[in-house]
Amino acid sequence: MPRISQADIDEVKARTNIADIVGERVSLKSAGVGSMKGLCPFHDEKSPSFHVRPAVGFYHCFGCGASGDVYSFLREMDHLSFTESVERLAGRIGFALHYEDGGAAPETSGRSRLYAANAAAGEFFRAQLLSAEAESARRFLGERGFDAGAAAHFGVGYAPRGWEGMLKALTAQGFSRDELSAAGLVSTGQRGVYDRFRGRLVWPIRDVTGQTIGFGARKLYDDDQGPKYLNTPETPIYKKAQVLYGLDLAKRDIARGDPRRVIVVEGYTDVMACHLAGLTTAVATCGTAFGAEHIKVLRRIMGDDDAHGEVVFTFDGDEAGQKAALRAFAEDDRFTAQTFVAVAPDGLDPCDLRLQRGDAAVRALMGAKVPMFEFVIDRKIEGYDLATVEGRVGALRAAAPIVAEIRDRLLRPEYERVLARRLGIDPTDVHAEVRAAAGRRDRGARRDAGGRTEQGIRPSGANAPTGGQGRPEVRGPRQDASYPPGDAHEAAETHASAPVTLAALPRTGDALLERDALTGILQYGHQLDQELLHRAVAMPFQTSALDAVRESVAAMPDRTRVGWATQAVDAVREPYRPLAGELLMRPFPARDEEGALATAVDLVRRLVVRGLGREKQELLGAIQRVPPDSDGGRALRVRLRDIDAERQRFAES
Repeated sequence: MPRISQADIDEVKARTNIADIVGERVSLKSAGVGSMKGLCPFHDEKSPSFHVRPAVGFYHCFGCGASGDVYSFLREMDHLSFTESVERLAGRIGFALHYEDGGAAPETSGRSRLYAANAAAGEFFRAQLLSAEAESARRFLGERGFDAGAAAHFGVGYAPRGWEGMLKALTAQGFSRDELSAAGLVSTGQRGVYDRFRGRLVWPIRDVTGQTIGFGARKLYDDDQGPKYLNTPETPIYKKAQVLYGLDLAKRDIARGDPRRVIVVEGYTDVMACHLAGLTTAVATCGTAFGAEHIKVLRRIMGDDDAHGEVVFTFDGDEAGQKAALRAFAEDDRFTAQTFVAVAPDGLDPCDLRLQRGDAAVRALMGAKVPMFEFVIDRKIEGYDLATVEGRVGALRAAAPIVAEIRDRLLRPEYERVLARRLGIDPTDVHAEVRAAAGRRDRGARRDAGGRTEQGIRPSGANAPTGGQGRPEVRGPRQDASYPPGDAHEAAETHASAPVTLAALPRTGDALLERDALTGILQYGHQLDQELLHRAVAMPFQTSALDAVRESVAAMPDRTRVGWATQAVDAVREPYRPLAGELLMRPFPARDEEGALATAVDLVRRLVVRGLGREKQELLGAIQRVPPDSDGGRALRVRLRDIDAERQRFAES
């Protein structure tokens, strides 16, 4: 396969703002001069430790150790090859790539073909919505208050009733049957290969970047023996447990909201109704219950690191809707944001509510929301006769475990009082039952752990310290009694497999100067005087781990071009590469870019002055060992005067 020219790879990276690419998946906030941060997309965390530095085109997570450039980010997030990641970004900016030996662009394959097939299918379905056969589909939309503009905004289409209308259209465009099958667009049976979606209204399901990855289809005809809704099956690019319909349209308003609010509804038409009514942060699951993977996606988009945000679930008032609420409650503590439930009057879903009572009624749902805990408590006790002693006691026993799940030490007693008022029971008795329920829960958790000690079991869920894609947590060398804190190189020799990080560095004056200077060099080296920078990194460092980073910086042939720092980090030998990534990403102690550059210049000068001081000490020793009137002695004294003059010049500059 022809390779993309290195010049084009560098040019595409230089023209791409990594913050734009990461920002499609993660809500980023300012984290000081030249840095942004958000919740890591590669592991679960409650507070943000994932940093992006657009000026150097690099990201680094101080929690799990994930780091890299814009290409590695796409490769990790979307499971692309390196070539596919370059081609995707080139297409994004309209850059024509050149391939080695004058070769043409290779045929795309794998995941890229699946994306392309879904995009082509979406165009086919949208075109079919205008056909005469699609009258029933257009009528369905119109009866629910959606006009042609709404259909176009959400990309709604129509799958014709024939067995191979889409199959023929897409094979004519060059897609193979194997590719269409892998994309979940066709099925195989006694008739051979045929269209999966037939005679249905079709919604494109897009990922957070707006790429179509699958479809949801609603039947329209009585003779359709299939389910009411039929979705794309699991494919390499469509994982229903990780997909939220409408998130590509909602993400911008979610990230900009104050508070940041997500509205979780139950269906495609509910999402459409909410958006058209002005609730543009509504999303829906795709044929599956709301679960932990959905929460991970939403938390990254929301920047869910404090209790300021809101997640509002809207459920139908029927039994199925109540069951959905209880399932959502089981995942509630994975959010830092506050969670609420909104049920429309008469149990109407947002689509029917808009149709019957207008946009204002849909917007009013947000004013009728109640906290998730309160909603679930009410559902637990509503089946009991609170006019009887037995009913009140039964309701207490049913609701106490719900209150016991509240971890917030200020919220729990408040909800105990809420429950006491609901039941007409003394708050002291409610408190005792809640404590008993918490005890039973904790004992059950210990039994489930099989009696293992804390040392032998790792936490799970939102607080598990694991890396992205199942990677173990990345830590620096262990600081224990086997060796004292000191040179990170010695630590790495003792624990060769452990990556060296900032936490492993000694706290000596030399180490602190070298650490801060390397931070400034990696982040602002392209703006420094290159002769001065060359002198600073030409001299060995006292701290071995930092010296490994210095060696890589010194080996860079051009420290003025875009991307040199990321190349230097990639070239650092293990186990010191994670340390280099942290240096590139750590906050720089300055108020603005001008101050940061001035600080970087000062730190580099201090390195040079320190080097001159060491050279002076060596010269003073050497002078003692040679005759004062010899040529060698005179040359040493001349060099000593030059060093003093240089040190004075640096001190005054």
